[in-house]
Amino acid sequence: MAARTKPATRHVEVAGTRLTHFDWRGEPGNTQPPLVFAHATGFHARVWDAVAEHFPQRRCIALDLRGHGRSGGGPIEDWRVVAGDVGAVLSGLNIRRAVGVGHSMGAHVLAQCAADDPDAFDRLVLFDPVICAPEFYAPDAALFTSDAPHPAIRRKRDFASPEAMMERFRERDPYCLFAPRIFEDYCRHGLLPKEGGEGYELACPPEVEASVYASSRSNAGILDAAKRIEAPTLIVRAKQTKFTDFKSSPTWPQLASIIPQGEDLHRPDRTHFHPFEDPQDAARIIADWIG
Repeated sequence: MAARTKPATRHVEVAGTRLTHFDWRGEPGNTQPPLVFAHATGFHARVWDAVAEHFPQRRCIALDLRGHGRSGGGPIEDWRVVAGDVGAVLSGLNIRRAVGVGHSMGAHVLAQCAADDPDAFDRLVLFDPVICAPEFYAPDAALFTSDAPHPAIRRKRDFASPEAMMERFRERDPYCLFAPRIFEDYCRHGLLPKEGGEGYELACPPEVEASVYASSRSNAGILDAAKRIEAPTLIVRAKQTKFTDFKSSPTWPQLASIIPQGEDLHRPDRTHFHPFEDPQDAARIIADWIG
């Protein structure tokens, strides 16, 4: 595999919010569609580094979604806003017919973006999208409230160094499942230096992460949106145990059947963190799907 240079850090302003992305330009003269990566809740663009390195010839763009990583934006009340961000960033970069690769909430967002703009993506690979069974979106099915926020709001946010974060999480579930390279990238790029002080703080503040989980039913129209996706779409589903288990697949097993060119790939040998557990396997799945 050819060596890959570090990505350039770039920014796009969307409705007053600065959104960051990381851009690997690829081989000069390469006209293949770029790969656009979207991450899961609480993570950031650079967890895709180990996957992007398998595509050195192609341009690869990894997005820091609103409120995550180096992007601005506060707590998220509606996932459609994040999908709108992605559409605006791609439009600002004049990118059309890309290959979208998403994981978890990022996969949900790319699906909505593809439904809203059929020219945005030529193909999609969605690793365990948080697109759930119809009953999940029932009007009275509230998750968390301001009186009982998601437990993520209590996450430790301050660390002396990336190494201290690694030491704290290395043996914990689910981080102990991650490939070493992914785990290190998650910690090193998941912290920002504190303003006016020593040490670091989470690049995705706990209140933002908690807000994403609390608003996971905000896009009740996502199943109707999925029926409008024109791009060939691969749904990669992990093992499914119980919904409250972060390692379990939240994806509706029939999702691929309602996407006009959808295909289901069930991987019960993997958890919801499939791309983190085996980035080489994730890259192989992407390469096979895009030919």
